[in-house]
Amino acid sequence: MEQCSYSCFLGNNVHPWRETITISTDFILLGLWPESSHLVILIYLILLVYCMAVMSNVVLILLIWLDLHLQSPMYFLLSHLSLIDLALISTSVPKMVTNFFSGERVISQVGCGTQIFFSLTLGIAECLLLTLMSYDRYIAICNPLRYSVIISHVTCKKMVIVSWAGGAITSLVHTAYAMHFPICHPREILHFLCEVMALLELTCEDISAYVKSVVVSSFLVVLIPLSLILASYTLIFLAVLHMNSSVGRNKALATCSSHLCVVSLYFGPAILVYMRPGSSKTPRLNQSLFMFNAILTPMLNPLIYSLRNKDVIEALKSRVINRFPLRKMKRHLHCYT
Repeated sequence: MEQCSYSCFLGNNVHPWRETITISTDFILLGLWPESSHLVILIYLILLVYCMAVMSNVVLILLIWLDLHLQSPMYFLLSHLSLIDLALISTSVPKMVTNFFSGERVISQVGCGTQIFFSLTLGIAECLLLTLMSYDRYIAICNPLRYSVIISHVTCKKMVIVSWAGGAITSLVHTAYAMHFPICHPREILHFLCEVMALLELTCEDISAYVKSVVVSSFLVVLIPLSLILASYTLIFLAVLHMNSSVGRNKALATCSSHLCVVSLYFGPAILVYMRPGSSKTPRLNQSLFMFNAILTPMLNPLIYSLRNKDVIEALKSRVINRFPLRKMKRHLHCYT
């Protein structure tokens, strides 16, 4: 909070007692479609999606970490993808739901900067990790004899570190630069979270140079990774076409198609938000794309990978279904009969 006394305006000719004016530095999050008449239903649906996302990602992470059959590099990277999704959806939904039920839509300046930093860090880290996961699949299918040498456990750890560090460094630069602009308009952010472009709509300074830097950054962390992913999968599909084994071909296509679904779900909205000309003039559309990217995608990712992956399904059966009490009851009943 900043305080300014009336002496700022009246000089030294003020009354012996001094009154203070309190100027708030907090922001107001207007939320997701505040004019909607079905906002309550929407919030409950988002809360349901959040619970499903948390449960599915936690289950997938625990399965990969605990099951010996899922200790390969691909699943190690997948567990960190689920960890990023879990953190990404948790940066926005709890605050959004809390604001709705409490009636308070205020977020502090520090809280706003923190939310921008973590959402950008996680978003960029996911872009980089998806790119490295496509490289992992390329080596596994196109160069299987050297896979264990090239994609070792140490290499996987380096991939994860590069993803997190790249996201954190890029995010720190953008967050620090965006937060230094003075706010000249009412401190109302037309969004359900603090987002860089929505925040910059409140400043009265020329931000054209910064918008250009956002486009350049988007090219580096979105278009280049997407190009590498598409190149990797082009080579993978060419290699799959020359496979003699139909079983190996189907397994490779199932794994790669799951990854491509996740890539399209994540990169599509990101490109439309940050690289579409005039995107700052369509805040409603940007909100919808952000909701898809930051809320729906973290719920869909573990479902896409698990439902189309026999190894994950078998691990889930062995860990959960086979240990369910009903199975023991059936055995006891069989003994009596």
